[in-house]
Parts: sequence; C-alpha cells; structure tokens
Amino acid sequence: MILAKTRKLLAGVAAVAVIIAFGFAYAQQGPRGKSSYMPVDITEPFSTIFARLSAQKPDVAREHMALLNERYDLSNRPVAGIAMDRTKPVQEGVRVKLPAGKTWEALANMSPEQIRDQNVFPKGFYPLPHPK
Repeated sequence: MILAKTRKLLAGVAAVAVIIAFGFAYAQQGPRGKSSYMPVDITEPFSTIFARLSAQKPDVAREHMALLNERYDLSNRPVAGIAMDRTKPVQEGVRVKLPAGKTWEALANMSPEQIRDQNVFPKGFYPLPHPK
C-alpha cells in the first residue's frame, strides 16, 4: 500500500518537473521573427484595394501571358477523335518550348551537367511565378 502511494507521488513529481522544465524552455525563446505570411490585419478599405488591383490587372495579365507564350506552345491543335469529358478536345504534342537551336534528341544526348552549364533546360519545366 505504501509502495503504491510512493510510486504515484514520484510519478506526480516527475510530471510536474517535466512541465516546469518545458515552461522554462519556452520562456527562454526570443521574440518571433517577421513572418512570411501576409498580415491578416487589413487597414486599407476594400474599395481602395479593389480599385488598385483592378487598375493593375491589364498589365499583370499582359506580363503573365508573355511569360506563358515564351515558355509554352499555346496554339490550338486538338487530336482528331480524342476528347475529354464533355467533348473537350485533347491537345496534341509537347507544349514546352525548347531553347533556340535545341531539339529533344539533342537534350537527350546531353548529360545533366552539360544541360546545366549551357543553361538549356526548358523553361517550361520551371515553376511559374505568382502573377503579382
């Protein structure tokens, strides 16, 4: 009986010690740095934000479309007789544009180091930046 009470007491003391140790460790941390997330506190009125972004939209769309045209073949070349759901045509061929003077066969014969050194990796495989 006394042994069981002693074990419970020791377990309780150990739990309190762990809680106190974590409390001290948390208190020792410095202040948080700047976050990469956009602030949630919006101080600008919605109408101002809407007007500003609406005015920027044509320029942003033009720049983003120029980037897409630089990287990809956006022409409409549907495959005859093949369609997705609701009869949307499937486009034919590879759509990523290669650097000038390069072919897929030439890239296949190059080592990864040569592709990196000559900077001929197709830009269409890089992630797209955010339009803004």
